[in-house]
Amino acid sequence: MRKFFTLAEMKKSLLMAVWFIFLTFPIMVVRVNPIYKVVEWRWQNLVLVGVSAFFLSFLWRYFLAYKKPAPAKSPLETSARKGKLSELQRHPAARRAGIFLAATLAVAFPYIFSTYQVNIMTTALIYVVLGLGLNIVVGLAGLLDLGYVAFYAVGAYSYALLNFHFGLSFWVCLPIGAAMAALFGIILGFPVLRLRGDYLAIVTLGFGEIIRLVLENWNEFSKGPSGIAGIPRPGIVGVEMSLNTSSIFLYFLMIGLALLTILVVTRLRNSRIGRAWIALREDEIACQAMGVDKTKTKLTAFALGATWAGMGGVIFAAKTTFINPASFTFLESAIILSIVVLGGMGSIIGVIASAFILILLPEYLRAFSEYRMLIFGAVLVIMMVFRPQGLISNVRQTYRFKGLQEENKEGDIK
Repeated sequence: MRKFFTLAEMKKSLLMAVWFIFLTFPIMVVRVNPIYKVVEWRWQNLVLVGVSAFFLSFLWRYFLAYKKPAPAKSPLETSARKGKLSELQRHPAARRAGIFLAATLAVAFPYIFSTYQVNIMTTALIYVVLGLGLNIVVGLAGLLDLGYVAFYAVGAYSYALLNFHFGLSFWVCLPIGAAMAALFGIILGFPVLRLRGDYLAIVTLGFGEIIRLVLENWNEFSKGPSGIAGIPRPGIVGVEMSLNTSSIFLYFLMIGLALLTILVVTRLRNSRIGRAWIALREDEIACQAMGVDKTKTKLTAFALGATWAGMGGVIFAAKTTFINPASFTFLESAIILSIVVLGGMGSIIGVIASAFILILLPEYLRAFSEYRMLIFGAVLVIMMVFRPQGLISNVRQTYRFKGLQEENKEGDIK
């Protein structure tokens, strides 16, 4: 790596520090006391901002220089490295030990920790399901959806309204909420079949806001901003549960739904429709030229992605026992999209890890509640600069046809 500690780099960091001092001067240095009608000058803050900005800018430039790609390795070294990685990934003993440890921890968790911790973990599992559902649309099919929270709201209000008006139970409303969300996914999919990129993002964002505004202003239908309260929690027929037992039951229900989601998404990714989604993401024109039905592929992605959001919404309504339109703002869509991007587009393990990080860390860092969003934004910026592929990048599977090679070998032997 080239010599970094040069006068030019220090000059750039110094200019950045001066610029930050100029931007933050009215906020950090000047403070007006209206009671005594005096102006306080906090020069120590000026020094602190300048030194911090210089140090962080210098560190940022150093890491950017360190990030420059290394010299290309020979194909032999690259293939050997890939072989070692594949052998490690296929190691059965390590995989079984990891699965056993995770399963043991998951089963023992509600009996070791408090009800509050169980509720937090249930919320994290809900976002795991939501992230995996959006991963179908964004990560696999490459369709930027900024209104994903609309399907989440459809599932939650399906359960709340069906229970409020018709007294339907949770188990009946769970598939109904998933089907309603899938229907709305198809309704959204039809108008945006010809849209891509930023235009698709704007339309889906508008769709999410339309759903929220309808729920907020149609009082006769959705009870408006007051919301719907008294939503029953899920249970077993004939078994009376306390609040703690109900939380534990909902936790295990979410574990089952998360495992089902992982299984279905994995099978979909490796299926014919999954390969069509990936082809659509890489090059839509070439995908259509190869004979892939673009309409069917896009609608399937929207419908299946919305299905998991609908089920997550039903469980969210059952968990909180109260919903209103304020729970389904654009910020929720942004968080779910951040989970997919931070974890790795198309990566199942990455989305799961990212969901736990983005949902659990803010809860356990409440001592820094004033700086949580600042830390959140900084982490996203750092990730996009230094690791744009996400925490765990998706490994594309390769398929080889060995039949012709075996025939050639048999012919040589003869």
